Amino acid sequence: MKTNRSNCPLTRALDIIGDKWSLLIIRDIIIMGKKTFTEFMKSKEKIATNILANRLELLIKHELLSVTKLPNDQKTKIYYLTDAGLDLYPIICELMKWSDRNLNKSFGPIGSKILDDLHTKPNDKIIAEATSSYRASRQEILNAIS
Repeated sequence: MKTNRSNCPLTRALDIIGDKWSLLIIRDIIIMGKKTFTEFMKSKEKIATNILANRLELLIKHELLSVTKLPNDQKTKIYYLTDAGLDLYPIICELMKWSDRNLNKSFGPIGSKILDDLHTKPNDKIIAEATSSYRASRQEILNAIS
């Protein structure tokens, strides 16, 4: 995927996360708790293995994701969001709200729960809770490799 098509900030961001998979990978990490290639492959969206590998590499290259291996399992790669990757969560929430307002579709139970929360609680509270919870789980991963 070519990057830096122009000096426009939106273009630069879309060069990294504007494909149809990158934000779903980030969603899967923060909302679904996925950490491994195999877990990402089990997503309902059915991403091809080569595309998943490419997107994970791209997100790592742009420091939205990091990867490690656990000391007791040197075979399995564990992917986790950096703070820059976690900063995309409010954008994901806004896209979900836009979808709810404009697409008139029914959503699955997890999406519906998140949308219910987004409609009944202040966004900043939901985002703070989710990012705080994710940071704690990320720290557990990092502690396990120390």
